[in-house]
Amino acid sequence: MRPTSSIKRHLPALIGILFMPTGAFAGTLTAPADSLTVTTDSLPAAGTFAADSLTADTASIIPPTATPDTTALDTTAIGLRSDSLLRQVPFNEKRFIPNPQRALWLSLIVPGAGQIYNRKLWKLPIVYGGFLGCLYALTWNNQMLSDYSQAYLDIMDDDPNTKSYENMLPLNYSIEGREEQYKEIFKNKKNYYRKYRDMSIFAMIAVYLLSIVDAYVDAELSSFDISRDLGLRIEPAIFDFGGRKRNASVGVQCNLNF
Repeated sequence: MRPTSSIKRHLPALIGILFMPTGAFAGTLTAPADSLTVTTDSLPAAGTFAADSLTADTASIIPPTATPDTTALDTTAIGLRSDSLLRQVPFNEKRFIPNPQRALWLSLIVPGAGQIYNRKLWKLPIVYGGFLGCLYALTWNNQMLSDYSQAYLDIMDDDPNTKSYENMLPLNYSIEGREEQYKEIFKNKKNYYRKYRDMSIFAMIAVYLLSIVDAYVDAELSSFDISRDLGLRIEPAIFDFGGRKRNASVGVQCNLNF
């Protein structure tokens, strides 16, 4: 009696299991697969995050490259800044201004001393070169004048022992019968060298005076203020001469700023 009653008690449960739909078993079996799928999907996301972090780190390490336009602008700005600094550098050195009176007296006492005082040493070769040239011309012309003057005196006298004029002639050259002609030649030569000797003296005096004037004017103009802003401006203008019968005229005027 007891086995039969137990079978009867479990029979509905067995019938329910037999007629249960297959979807219930599929749900129970696919749940672990879904969990596995979720787990495997989470791995690429983690890998992507790691790759992104690596890209960010490398981007922070490698500096960005400058474009050519940016570099050109930077160099231009640096060049303009350096130019402005060069233009704004103050000139603190004290400029030497000579005294014109002192330069004048120094040149009067010693030729060329005024140029040395004015610190214009490049003018010394001109001054002393002029003096040396005039001195050489003076010495040469004076020597020739002395020789021809003595030759003229010897040919004009009747003393046969005074024949210095023969030194002015070619060797073994005779002027017999042509004395009057050579008297005129020696006279002209004497006057010629006298004239150029005097001109040499005047030239030396002129060089001396020019050195004095140059030293004085140079010292005087050393204090003349010359602005760096030199410019020439040409513009139209109306000229009114103020006459009753003359009308104003239109023209062009030039303005020079210095």
